[in-house]
Formats: sequence, structure tokens, C-alpha cells
Amino acid sequence: MQEYNLIIDEGNSFAKIAVIDKKESCVVREWVEPLFNNALLEEIIAENGEPKAAIVSSVRGNAAEYAAMLQRAGIERVVEFGKELFLPMDLCYERQQIGSDRIAAAVGAVARFGRECEMLIIDIGSAITIDRIVNGTFVGGNISLGVDMRFKALCNFTKALPDLTSDGVKNLTDVPFPTLGKTTADAMKLGVFQGVFYEVKGYIDHYFEKNNDLRIIFIGGGAEYFVNRIKNAIFAGRNLMFLGLNEILEYNATR
Repeated sequence: MQEYNLIIDEGNSFAKIAVIDKKESCVVREWVEPLFNNALLEEIIAENGEPKAAIVSSVRGNAAEYAAMLQRAGIERVVEFGKELFLPMDLCYERQQIGSDRIAAAVGAVARFGRECEMLIIDIGSAITIDRIVNGTFVGGNISLGVDMRFKALCNFTKALPDLTSDGVKNLTDVPFPTLGKTTADAMKLGVFQGVFYEVKGYIDHYFEKNNDLRIIFIGGGAEYFVNRIKNAIFAGRNLMFLGLNEILEYNATR
């Protein structure tokens, strides 16, 4: 069995787990589950052997619980992602206020594309974050409402509009822009979908004016519905987060 690290990244909706080959720094297998638990840990160890090390990140506040679970399983080196960890990049952002998911994605992007590359990382998930990396430094970013948040806001703050949160925008990926709705439901779906698109495209156009070699990287569960509409954009998926957390784990091993 190969030597591997175990990566656990719990977001607002799901826990993403990956086995990463230590030698190749690549994802061997991944899981997406509502929660990380002992049964899944036992399955991973049965299939792959005991990991050399593990890192746990959770935006839901479960990192300490998962870290204790891993330690009880006999994993010697378990790193809980926190504000005290050393990072292989500089942050021009208040460290105590930035989420571990944004840091991990930024570190993963630098590891994958290089320190000389200027990047915009666009994460379309429960919220939308747009973060800029220049010469290997996180120079700042913005946070906006995600797709489901926009649908919920339209319903919760009006009396007449329906709740279309569960409908999402999956059936709109082939709709040409710009398009106007002919029913209230279509107007809401198209308004949310096109609103996110033009918001994101506005950031991209602005920073392309400063650097036409800018690299556009999409991540997050909702990114696939937007990335194909942006010229030269890259969909990095979950691997970018896994790679970043693995880089942080290995970087702290030497400290």
C-alpha cells in the first residue's frame, strides 16, 4: 500500500474526504458525505492502510471532534486546521477572520499553478467568494450571496414570490444570454443565474484589464453551471482544496 495522507474538509453542506499519495501529491480517492464518521474511517484504513498523517478542517466547528476520532484510531500525526498553523503563503488579510476553505484553495492554487501566476479563485458554494492571488500572496477577496441564498432571500423578504431553492439553476445551463423570463418562476431563476454570472464576469473583466495573463479558477458545487460561459476559465473542483490542505499539512511537518 502506498504512503498517504488523509484530508478531511467539512464545508457547510458536506464533508469532503480524500486519500492523497504522499510521493505524487495526487488524490487517489475521495468521498463526499453528510458527515465524517468512524465507519468511513474504518473503511478508508481497511482499503489503504493507516495514513501517515491527517489534517482536519471544518467550517461547522467539528474539527476537534474529528481530530480526536483520528487520534483514537492510532494515527500519530493529526493536524487540526486553526489560526496558529504556519502557512506556505503570505496573507494580506486578517488571519483571524478568513475561513480555512479560502486559505486551502489559495494554497492549492499556488501549488498547482506556481507563485508567478496571478489568479482569481471563484468559489460558488453556499456563499460566493472571489479571491485574488498575486505572486504567491493572498491579496484579498470579497464575499457575496450564493445561489440558494438568493432564492431564499427572494422568498423570505417578499409575500408573493415562491421558494425555488430546491429547483436551483441546473436546467438553465444552455439558456442564451441575455434572456428574460415569461413567468415569475423563470424570471427568478434567470435573474439569479444571470445575476451571479454578470457579477462574477464583472470582477474578471476588471482584473483582466490589469493583467491579461490572469488565470481564472472556479471551484465549488455551483461552479460547473458558470465556468463554461467564461473564456479560458478552469474548473479545479475539490482537488484544489485537497491539494492546499495537503500542502499545509506537509509544511507544518517541518516546523
